[in-house]
Amino acid sequence: MNVPVNAPLISAEAKRNVAEAMETGWISSAGKFVEQFEQSFASYLGMKHGIAVSNGTAALHVALLAIDIGPDDEVIVPAFTMMSTILAVLYTGAKPVFVDCELETYNIDVSKIAASITSRTKAILPVHIYGHACEMDELLDLAKAHNLRVIEDAAEVHGGEYRGKKCGTMAELSCFSFYGNKIVTTGEGGMVLTNDDTLAHKCRKLKDLYHSDQKRFIHDHVGYNYRLTNVQAAIGCGEIQHIEEYIAKKQWMADYYGKYLNGIPGLRLPITKSYVKNVYWMYGVLIDPKQFGIDKDTLRQRLKAAGVDTRDFFYSPNVQPVLLERFGQMGHFPNTDYIAANGLYLPSGLALTEEQAQYVCEQVRQAQQAIAA
Repeated sequence: MNVPVNAPLISAEAKRNVAEAMETGWISSAGKFVEQFEQSFASYLGMKHGIAVSNGTAALHVALLAIDIGPDDEVIVPAFTMMSTILAVLYTGAKPVFVDCELETYNIDVSKIAASITSRTKAILPVHIYGHACEMDELLDLAKAHNLRVIEDAAEVHGGEYRGKKCGTMAELSCFSFYGNKIVTTGEGGMVLTNDDTLAHKCRKLKDLYHSDQKRFIHDHVGYNYRLTNVQAAIGCGEIQHIEEYIAKKQWMADYYGKYLNGIPGLRLPITKSYVKNVYWMYGVLIDPKQFGIDKDTLRQRLKAAGVDTRDFFYSPNVQPVLLERFGQMGHFPNTDYIAANGLYLPSGLALTEEQAQYVCEQVRQAQQAIAA
């Protein structure tokens, strides 16, 4: 059996929408589905404005520019995150300042942020990792005390909640990704959400070459070609209709893995705080090589040989050549180093079947039992 690490579900509505876009000829960034998707996704989260862009990295770049982040500024980011978060900061000319993660949820350790704030710090960019929300109350209080802006990177947490509040609604700007492995997908795509009219207007200008309000093709500032196409938005309009169904599927997946992988020596399953709605974008596990019997790289190799695809966790900034060239060693991040060395995620796509999930669990158990024997 072959089990891909992530296979999406594409709804019948999405397919009909794409056919309509193709048949009518509205295949670029003009067309009804773009605005419809912006409104539908923003409405789902209870936000006023949605600004669709070409991908999640572009969403982060636009949001940072909208609050005037630039050279000589510093932005606090998690040491444990997808590189997109960091690159978006670099695009602005600002410097990313890294804070280690907490071991339980892999999210930024809010208790360590204050020590990294300097006179050049302008913003904090928390990332809700793998579908589990950050500790936002403490982070927002800290930001307010130091007069810092906050942008939520909610790329991995569609529909997730923190103390009853949906992720992506707690800061003045939030950013989402709709890559093919996300809960709501457009293939490639992203969105900035905000309740602020001025910020929304600026984001729309930035993502579309900054045409003047007075006359198109007169450009007031440097803008970017970060538009989402009508074809991509057509997919999103179909997928957003199924978001609760998709979240339920993710939680079923987590429950299934939790039930059948529980108790394996040296295998740590995801931990969810009682006040968080975890949407399990990816089902990540940690391997203790001494207890499990093999390290995570060997486990990944054995699973791959059995047809089970997996992925490594994100890596520390201290091993990224693009960062080392600019900044050298950027601090000491023991938690990030540990989970990067020992973490992997199992097949977690929306198309995962019970038969596939059962096979994954069997292969993980067999890998451990073979060592134990």
